[in-house]
Amino acid sequence: MQMTESNRKYILIGIVIFIIIGIITSKILASKQDAEFNHDDMLSQQASQLYNEGNFEAAGKVINELLLRQPNSEVVNYLGGVITANLEEYEQSAILLQKTLDLNPHKVEDPIFMIQFGEALFNAERYNHALVVLEKCREAGWTPELYPAYQDRVTELLTLIDNL
Repeated sequence: MQMTESNRKYILIGIVIFIIIGIITSKILASKQDAEFNHDDMLSQQASQLYNEGNFEAAGKVINELLLRQPNSEVVNYLGGVITANLEEYEQSAILLQKTLDLNPHKVEDPIFMIQFGEALFNAERYNHALVVLEKCREAGWTPELYPAYQDRVTELLTLIDNL
């Protein structure tokens, strides 16, 4: 089968049109994704700012919206866990911090995360789980610069659990 010059032109034009349609489709999809990312980033920054200002109620509302949009984000779950702890919603805090740990198992090496997680579990009255986390904190011997009384707090919580 021989191709005529006009058949080659039609095939070439078809390929070019296919490529152009692909580029346009990619551009449209990417712009939608960019808009969603920018919105989520704005919500994350807003929640962080409200938290840093001590406005935990407003931060909680923003983080709840963000958790609906990004339920598998380590950062969003961690921020949600810290905010809910400050709202004294300890069970929810423990759940979000556990999910953070599930998403990033290396968090067990983060002393600040571990004490926050231990305190959330303790306050949620999940003492057996808190005991495991706090024992890890004690065994690691962490004393972060930002929290010089870290080991004292760990010992205090462990003592409270022992006295229950």
